[in-house]
Amino acid sequence: MKRAEKIKRLRDYCEELFWNPETELVYETEYQLLMAILMSAQVTDKQVNKVNAIFHTVLKQPADALKLWVAEIEWYINTISFYKNKSRFIYESSQILLEKHKWIIPKTLAELTALPWVWIKTAKVFLWIIDNAPFLWVDTHVHRVLNRTGIVNTKSALETDKEAERVITTWDLASLHNTLIFFGRYQCIARKPKCETCKLTDFCRYYKKSTSKKAA
Repeated sequence: MKRAEKIKRLRDYCEELFWNPETELVYETEYQLLMAILMSAQVTDKQVNKVNAIFHTVLKQPADALKLWVAEIEWYINTISFYKNKSRFIYESSQILLEKHKWIIPKTLAELTALPWVWIKTAKVFLWIIDNAPFLWVDTHVHRVLNRTGIVNTKSALETDKEAERVITTWDLASLHNTLIFFGRYQCIARKPKCETCKLTDFCRYYKKSTSKKAA
């Protein structure tokens, strides 16, 4: 099967399963969203939302972080991983947003990734949510799915990110962004994926490998 057909099948199936995808992160302001994405590195959205249920009552705009200072930010988010680093980066990013951008959240990859701890993945998912930008946020789930289906053949999420932009059209990138993350998060999971209900097994390398082992 040609790669273009695999991409179309994957896109259509992801849309069938998750027909109205929206981020699971809870936020009210663009600033809160950006900080929530920053906080979500190696943490589930559910954990971030739990912390932010309280944290967002005092953190709505960049100036709020400067009032709190790093130690107080640590107190609010100390139940998530790397909270000390993330607290410092929230403070430093907020300082830059105030001094350089006058509270306005930048809307380009270059400006966003210039902020502390805002990696390319963070910037892409932010712009997708806010502006429906045609970016694919390649996390471990997306990396796994694209390799299992043979759409790419890469060893790291960074390699997958570069290859995905090369082989997937802008239209499909925009469509697959959140549906593909959900597909990897809830359907094509790392251990014991739900192959028995999946419609993509005819070209899934993982499924063929696992069934051949059982047959042997």
